[in-house]
Amino acid sequence: MIAEIPGPHARTPRERREFWLFMLVALIVLGAGIGLRDPWPADEPRFALVARHMVESGEWLITHRGSELYSDKPPMFMAMQAASYKLSGNWRIAFLLPSLLAALGTLFLIYDFGRRQWNHRVGLWAGVAVLTTFQFAYQSKRAQIDPLVTFFITLANYGLLRHFLLGPDWRAYWIGCFAAGLGVISKGVGVLALLMFLPYLFARWRKWENLPRFEGGVFAWLGGALAFLAAVALWIVPMVITVRGSGSAEYAAYLQDILFRQTAARYTDSWDHHQPAWYFLGVIVFGWLPLTIALVGVLPRWVERIRARDARFLLPLAWVVLIILFFSFPSGKRDVYILPALPWVALLTAPYLDDLVQRAWFRWLLFALTAALALVFLGAGIGAWNGMIPRANDLVVERGLGDAGTGLWIFLVAVGAVAAFSAVLFRVRRSVIGIGVTIAAMWLGWGFWIYPLLNDSTSAAQVMRRAGEIAGADGEIALVGWKEQNLLLADRKVTEFGFRKPRPRQLAEAIRWQEESPAGRWIFILDKAMAPCIDPARARVVGHANRREWLMFRADAVMPACRGGVVPDEAVESNDEANAE
Repeated sequence: MIAEIPGPHARTPRERREFWLFMLVALIVLGAGIGLRDPWPADEPRFALVARHMVESGEWLITHRGSELYSDKPPMFMAMQAASYKLSGNWRIAFLLPSLLAALGTLFLIYDFGRRQWNHRVGLWAGVAVLTTFQFAYQSKRAQIDPLVTFFITLANYGLLRHFLLGPDWRAYWIGCFAAGLGVISKGVGVLALLMFLPYLFARWRKWENLPRFEGGVFAWLGGALAFLAAVALWIVPMVITVRGSGSAEYAAYLQDILFRQTAARYTDSWDHHQPAWYFLGVIVFGWLPLTIALVGVLPRWVERIRARDARFLLPLAWVVLIILFFSFPSGKRDVYILPALPWVALLTAPYLDDLVQRAWFRWLLFALTAALALVFLGAGIGAWNGMIPRANDLVVERGLGDAGTGLWIFLVAVGAVAAFSAVLFRVRRSVIGIGVTIAAMWLGWGFWIYPLLNDSTSAAQVMRRAGEIAGADGEIALVGWKEQNLLLADRKVTEFGFRKPRPRQLAEAIRWQEESPAGRWIFILDKAMAPCIDPARARVVGHANRREWLMFRADAVMPACRGGVVPDEAVESNDEANAE
């Protein structure tokens, strides 16, 4: 049965306490570890570097990665990181804060809509289902754009559905359209929230159930378009004015790239992350656990509601299908592309969860998942700890983990032990609690244990500290073949010669820079970028991080043929290889 609304939307004191307890748990689980690590590759250091440039330069419209313009993404997320730094004064907090707030906002919205559409318990189940999903928690604990985009798309859908299903509510409708525009200036796909109009118009045309009557005229509906355009214009208009006023060819190329190549061209002719058409099926089956288990039981119920012409299910469900289909067509796919669909799948599952937890098969599957996690974590941890897994040994070397590798294996054993204990303690009858305890332990351990344990090697913090020690307090450092984390975590102001620029040109300019003051200048360089210009016997090994070996050299290490910055173009690998993460 579907839980229905028992009268008004007002919550009882007990319901309010339950909601705030849920939000407190979410804050602890998702916020665990904030302040204990630096940005980790691939994307986090890039965005943090852009945000730091905003703070230092005061330029918040046109984004930079070091000395070059950065046109891959709109500036909204990085601007929020920069604003978080202005408030906190700590980059370790600031770079993760927007993702945390966006995740908490998403949980609130999906709870509140479930409460309004059905009741408090359904809303709470919807929030719990989202929070415990592996993909949502993992992405919410990373400093990427996708949690923020998910929040804006969820807010857009929330506003539209408040109007379409619970309205008329013109204010919610306008807010929803405005939020879709904010999603666009965060990441162009924010516009996809407006696909909700398609199932709504179909349901209206076919006179489906649970649709309110509207009295507003055409101008009220057009207000949504104006709200959407107003949000987009917050960035587009001043950015275009700035570009046009600069008269710079570099700025003009930035405008062309960010408005066209990084949006339509990226969709129609993807140049990375190629995956088969069925890729998202695997994401749903494994990435959306344990929610996936509930889908086995609710799919027939959804079919019943669609046959009953229930618009409450048609609108969000059709939107989810449209989103998955939209991202399935291009060859380039990433698991995070369908993250905005997850909260609405959880919402449509929530009305049936009270019934599902009473079913023996559902409890058995949750118990089996807890037991499987225990076996996987214990097996991997014990095996790696004892050197029985060659790939684990290789990982320690590739990532430069050193003694931290042992701590990582202990973490796996600890999570496995918690899962095993939960399976034994809560057994099948209370397996819902067992899987919840296991998931909470995993993410708490990930934040409070793994963050500080792996930070030095994963973030390149240790490598850059070592570089500073080699150069000495008065030494100058230039970067060649660098990655964003090197520039971000340097212990002093460094010199760089561009990120996308081919490595031979970077090295040539660096050599000329060094020759201007050879006594006090060092070049920090990727090992693959040295040959044939640098004598490795005269270079100092800095360290290994992010699967890369880093070295430093002074002017006496430069081969005679390369002095004066004479570096052959074929000296190092191609620019595509140079910039691959």
